[in-house]
Parts: sequence; structure tokens; C-alpha cells
Amino acid sequence: MSLVQEFKEFAMRGNVVDMAVGVIIGGAFGKIISSLVDNVMMPPIGYLMGGVDFKDRVLTLLPKTDASAGVTLQWGLFANTIIQFLIVAFCLFMVIKAMNTLMQKKAAAPAPPAPTTSEKLLTEIRDLLKAQPGR
Repeated sequence: MSLVQEFKEFAMRGNVVDMAVGVIIGGAFGKIISSLVDNVMMPPIGYLMGGVDFKDRVLTLLPKTDASAGVTLQWGLFANTIIQFLIVAFCLFMVIKAMNTLMQKKAAAPAPPAPTTSEKLLTEIRDLLKAQPGR
């Protein structure tokens, strides 16, 4: 089997394709969450805190001078990232919880009904006929 053929079989397996779709959708979902946090959630929080834009919130360790660029801790961006993470984690939790609920309902499907008396008798007759010599 050629290397190209092996790669084609690997790439076209269901798991690989499913994983690729998941990564693409996850990336798009991450952008949506980033926009939600940056454009919808943080502006009102900043407004309530006196018109603060969290992106601009820094802790200056070394001031900027002509000789150096300065050193700052950008804790506002870090706060945005933490909020984004919490939203993504909560959404994933809800999706997994829904999937687990669906799986439990599927697993709890009713067992097939027990065979009737006539079905039991027919099964016994069939087994006796199979057990007879010469058949």
C-alpha cells in the first residue's frame, strides 16, 4: 500500500473528520465569546466602575523612558481572558450535561417484551426438532 493511499484512508476516517470539524467550530466559538466579553460584557462593567476600559488597565512596574520601553502587567487583558475562559467552560459544561442526559435516556430505553407463552412453546419445539438425530 502506498504512502498516499495510507494517508488518504487515515484522513478520511470519521474520527479525523469529526475532530477537524470540532476544531473549526471551536475556533469560531472562541471568537464569538471574545466578542461577547470585549464588546458586550466589559463595557457595562467598566462603566459601572467609573468609565474604566479594562483593556487599558495596567500595573506599571518600570516606567517608560527614552532608554527603555517600560514594564507593565496588563491585568485588564488578563481579566478579559479569565471571563472568556469561564464562559467557554460553562458552555462546554452545559453541552456535555445535555449529551449525558440524552445518553441516559437512550440507555434507559425499555427492554424488549418477554416472549409470550406461544413463543416459548414454539422455541422449545424448534430446539427439540434440532436435537433429534438425523435432522
